Order: sequence, then structure tokens, then C-alpha cells
Amino acid sequence: MTQPTQLAAMQTSAVAPPKTDAPMSLLTGSGFDQIQRVAKALAGSTLVPVQYRAFTEVKQGGKVTGYQPNGAGLPNCIVALNMAQRMGADPLMVMQNLYVIEGRPSWSSQFIIAAINSCGRFSPLRFEMSEPGETEKVEYEVKTWINNKPTQVKKTANVQHRTCRAWVIEKDTGDRLDGPTVSIQMAIDEGWLTKNGSKWLTMPEVMLRYRAASLLGRLYAPELLMGLQSREEVEDFIDAKPDGAGNFAVDLTDLRDKEPEPPSVIDDDVDEADVDASVLAKTALDAEKTASETAGTATNQAETVTETSETDTKPADTGDLQLE
Repeated sequence: MTQPTQLAAMQTSAVAPPKTDAPMSLLTGSGFDQIQRVAKALAGSTLVPVQYRAFTEVKQGGKVTGYQPNGAGLPNCIVALNMAQRMGADPLMVMQNLYVIEGRPSWSSQFIIAAINSCGRFSPLRFEMSEPGETEKVEYEVKTWINNKPTQVKKTANVQHRTCRAWVIEKDTGDRLDGPTVSIQMAIDEGWLTKNGSKWLTMPEVMLRYRAASLLGRLYAPELLMGLQSREEVEDFIDAKPDGAGNFAVDLTDLRDKEPEPPSVIDDDVDEADVDASVLAKTALDAEKTASETAGTATNQAETVTETSETDTKPADTGDLQLE
């Protein structure tokens, strides 16, 4: 094998080839290392939602009393980065609009509308709202706890019937694409309106538009949403059972999110400096006690060695010996 004899060739061969950045991927070793590095940096930021952070805040009485590790933060960041890469979207935008509800990822309705408007295939999303109809009093039942006993409580709500439909113009064909019609009656029948804390009772016009946009996106552009539902749809899917009289019975315990076990609470009256000072003082006392015990042990060992030496140097008794 011939060796390079020219100086330029020798200099070129001695230089290591430049390293290229490996694309983020879940299927290759170098790509997975790269996506973990990016996810670790994002997990340490306070600008990402709580479910993506490496640490979550521990609050007591509205005050932050400490932090606890979030084991799912880094894996959630990796999943969000993978989705952003496949969609060609900004990772921070995906993380700000992707919610994890009971283990199921879902988009915010604002993200769905923005994805449809910016994809380039359709005209801007528009809505057709019907005129307000008659006001109807809706009765429903909720299960609540009174004196530690489950009790069915009847409630009433005044709703005004309206309908909404989302539509766009397909740019390639010029055809108008209409989404499914969403109505207040649909919200009543599906149990969305009677859900505990439902926004359908307080913001019906906004919820009608959000639901209409979500249905249109899932029907005509599912690749933009990657088959995921909107956050409002996931939160509204409940087990509402009809009682035969046109009412719906809902169990409140099934609607409430289970809170984690309360962590150990730090006394708010104790200053952090005082806590640090007390910890340092305790550490110093422990060190002093250990040093005293060590010194005492060394003294005892020294006395034992001294006594042994004196015994060894004591002259032997030769009174009983006889010389020949």
C-alpha cells in the first residue's frame, strides 16, 4: 500500500473527518442519544408545561414549599420531540399544546385551528352559527357525598339552543368542505353539558366552535392531528347514564382527578437560613462528638501500650537461681 509523499496529502490524511450531527430518532443509537440530550435540556426549563419538567413544585397553602422529582418528565419530552419531528413543527409549540389526560395525549383546540389555517391546503377556518333559539331548562343528577354517604342531587341549568358548523375552501378544487354540525342538544345528549365544571354552561359559543373545528380537522385533515383528539373532547368523554326520564346521572367521583399523596410539608414560619444553620450546627456537634470518641479510644489504646511496655521492662526475679 502506497503512503502519501506530498505534504498536502499527508496533512489532509492526518486530519480527522468532521463529525456530523445525528438526526433525532427513537430507532438508532446515535439518534436516541441526541433526542435524550435535547429532552434533558427542555425538561430543566420552567417554560414547558408541568408534565414535561424534571421536577414539579410542592405547594402548601398556595406557597411553593419544595420540589419533587418527576419521573415521567424526560420520557414525555422525548415523545413530544418525536411528534414534533414527524410533524415538522417547533418542539416548544407542540409541548405547549399537547396535553396528557389519563395517559392519552390530546391537542388543544387552538392548535387544531392553527394547524388547519397554516397547512396551505385550505382557506382560513370559518364558522356558521345559528341564531339563538329558545331557552330550555335542563335537569340532571349528580352523585355527591353528604355526611360520608353517596347522595343523588338534582340540579337544573338554563341553556339556549344553538348550532355551529365549521367550513373551509379546499384550494386545489375550490370546493367548500363542511364539518359536522355541533349543537347544544348534542352536548346534552352526550353528557358534555352536564359534566361537573363544564365550560358548556359558561362559554357555550366558544365550546361550539372548538368542537366543530376539532370534528372538521379529524374528518378532512387527520394527518395534521396524527389521529389525536382535542383536549376538550377527552375531558368531556364521561360515563353519563340515562335514567329513563330524559335525565343523566353522573358520578362526581369519576370526574375528579385523583390527587397524589401530600408530600412532607415544610413549616412556612421557619426561614431557610435558620434551617441551614440548624443543620450545620447539628453536623458540627456530630463531628465534635465523633472526634471526642476517637480521641478517647486513642488514649485508652495508648495507656494499654504503656502498661504493656512497663511489664516488659521490669527486671526479672533471680533470687531463686543458683550459680554453679
